[in-house]
Amino acid sequence: MSERPLIPCPQVIAHRGASALLPEHTLAAYARAIADGADLIEPDLVMTRDGVLVARHENEIGATTDVAAHPRFAARRTRKVVDGVACEGWFTEDFTLAELKTLRARERLPDLRGTAHDGQYPIATLEEIIELLAAEGARYGRVVGLIPEIKHGTWFQRHGLPMEQRLLDTLQAHACTRSVPVVIQSFELTNLRALRPCLGDLPNVRLLQLIDEPQAQPWDVAVGGGHLRYADLLTPDGLREVATWADAIGPNARAILPLDGAGRLGAPTPLVRDAHAAGLHVHAWTFRPENVFLPRSLWRGEDPGARNAAGSIEEIRAHLEAGIDAFFTDEPALGRAAMRP
Repeated sequence: MSERPLIPCPQVIAHRGASALLPEHTLAAYARAIADGADLIEPDLVMTRDGVLVARHENEIGATTDVAAHPRFAARRTRKVVDGVACEGWFTEDFTLAELKTLRARERLPDLRGTAHDGQYPIATLEEIIELLAAEGARYGRVVGLIPEIKHGTWFQRHGLPMEQRLLDTLQAHACTRSVPVVIQSFELTNLRALRPCLGDLPNVRLLQLIDEPQAQPWDVAVGGGHLRYADLLTPDGLREVATWADAIGPNARAILPLDGAGRLGAPTPLVRDAHAAGLHVHAWTFRPENVFLPRSLWRGEDPGARNAAGSIEEIRAHLEAGIDAFFTDEPALGRAAMRP
């Protein structure tokens, strides 16, 4: 890991923007996140048919846009197997950017977070997000970083739409992303390993190895016939190996503070200690402000869908005490509150 610090730790990462308050991955959600004190904003990146990087959590867009309401796109509904998972809907790689720009974002969790903002915001490109980042950073007079995630890297590579070089080219093309902290994330390994020697002209860029469920396999490993599982990366030896290509790991918060049988946060696992010993930072995901996402012992009231700011702050603070270096939150204002004494 580089010895040069970027943003002082710990860092508040806006998970898909201020996604508890506005539809995820929209410019409005990113702007709100910056206003609320996020240190970095997170666009998940997928590709259009004409090779443009856009912000969506997955390439299937039926649940998070109004594409189903557009009769001219009805015939593009299809079934695909993406990263081993069968899904049906509409996929970004089947649309040009101009076509995607006719769509509007919808709330991913409408029963929980409502639909008041549906239909208002277009799909954002990476270029537009960088332009927003530069403008808002100047407006508030502070450095705000970018933490893009490469989604379905092997899938897009095999469909003739490799994302990695396009991402680097876009970062290099903007003065903002040549200077602010940038952290590239992936649940896959191959692309991060390939990116490591390509960062010479971008000394502000770091790499984050995301960690999924312990018994799951990175998809690039699975399709290559390998046997490695995420659990193998979390051993002391595995973490030292990860440190040869990445600067940080991004595990589920439950890998740091597991829950006991009563739904209380338990004692810390060795993960943070072992990661730090290997020279890796730890970016925990994901803290959300509704009861249903919190440990049962932190609930306020009995409604699973109730917003619970105090419980979310308490959960974040417990993980900060466990030594994490950064955390992803759907509501950056609560993350910032958790950092205050």
